Amino acid sequence: MVELNISGVHFELDEGIKGYVEKKIGVMDKYVPRNERGASRGEVVLSEEEGKSKNRYTCDVTLYMPHETITAQESTVSIYAAVDIVEEKLKTQLLKHKDKQQNDRQRRRSIRMLKQFRGRR
Repeated sequence: MVELNISGVHFELDEGIKGYVEKKIGVMDKYVPRNERGASRGEVVLSEEEGKSKNRYTCDVTLYMPHETITAQESTVSIYAAVDIVEEKLKTQLLKHKDKQQNDRQRRRSIRMLKQFRGRR
């Protein structure tokens, strides 16, 4: 589970919201590459903006990994909807990052194999 720092701006956090955020965002480590899991941490900032007709809630998440920082932000009229949308955005970005690293590793492995093959002649 990714270590999360959850804070609220102009917004009182209760245990229900904290638990929901930890359940949704905290399990993102399965999308983080294995070699970066131990050093990954995240910051979640939940804020409330009062408008003329309705309040808007913003969820801003930043995941810090050794070689990359991934951010996602969403504003809606429901704090739970904002967390859900940010979860999907993070999942998409993390899958792209993980795929890019795996392709890099495969390319390096194939170059190493090619060098070994050429050295045998």
